Amino acid sequence: MTAQTQTLPAHAGILQLMTGAYVAGAVACLAQLGVPDLVEAAPKSAEELAKQIGADPNALYRLMRATASVGVLAEGPDGKFSQTPTSRVLCSDATPSLRAFAMMAGGEWHGRGWSHLEYCVRTGKQALEQIHGMDIFEYLKVNLEEGQIFNDAMTELSMIDSPAVAEAYNFEGIRSIVDVAGGHGLLLGTILKKNPHMRGTLFEAPHVVEGARNGPLKGVMERCTLASGDMFSSVPEGVDAYIMKHIIHDWPDNRCVQLLKACRKGVNPGGKLLVVDSVIQAGNDFSPGKFLDLQMLIFPSGCERTKKQFRDLFAAAGWKLSRIIPTAAGDSIVEGVVA
Repeated sequence: MTAQTQTLPAHAGILQLMTGAYVAGAVACLAQLGVPDLVEAAPKSAEELAKQIGADPNALYRLMRATASVGVLAEGPDGKFSQTPTSRVLCSDATPSLRAFAMMAGGEWHGRGWSHLEYCVRTGKQALEQIHGMDIFEYLKVNLEEGQIFNDAMTELSMIDSPAVAEAYNFEGIRSIVDVAGGHGLLLGTILKKNPHMRGTLFEAPHVVEGARNGPLKGVMERCTLASGDMFSSVPEGVDAYIMKHIIHDWPDNRCVQLLKACRKGVNPGGKLLVVDSVIQAGNDFSPGKFLDLQMLIFPSGCERTKKQFRDLFAAAGWKLSRIIPTAAGDSIVEGVVA
């Protein structure tokens, strides 16, 4: 006989949900201080670590005690803290590492954005436009330190989902592909290494492309072209497929249609469109994508989409949604063919 899972009283459930912000804030602070890196070699006390990072020993102990209670560090009977598999992910040299992602989530600009969610819901406008008078991409260009943390966080996520995309999709029959707004080319490089029959083009903004020459594409540059421009106006033409990861969700429908129409114009006969994003499922089941969708409302002004929304978006740009392929990283590959 299986034991019944005890259901929390409603008030206790709400308290548990609301204090989740405390947990996230504590983990972000631990990453910002670099504590997981410092306990990698051996367990250390709060007093030892406080001297290394310039912190108050009592306050640092309270932080570490709290994160240890959720498995991020472990406190021994001697009061020293050691690494756990979960805290290891916050180390700078971890594979994968989510240190920059945690730091970004704990950033002042990120927290202020969430504090303005009501404004976003009432107006449909971005939080940072109301707070700073600019959108997120402009803000990160002006605030270089936050921009670097953001870029590092996106690279960390790409190190997780790029191999999953390359593994989940069969690129047989695709000889040439353009990675639209592909950053420094981690996804494209991963795909090309797994598929030696393919050639690729990384299409990005000029200042981003320059940083790609000695990045993840270095080992496949003989099969890769770098190109730059405005993706909403035109994209490199004459290829078998276009792929874009976590791009569509940053933009409202009208801008996405512009981009997808440019891809439709440039694709070879029988070509494919591959959009890597979350696909929202109907129902009351928990889904991280539904909360990520709220973040899209707060910051980039885009959204996570359902299967129907993807189908309609593709149709408006001359594509037909053919199938949705899940990946091990949680995202899906939404495949389109020429309508």
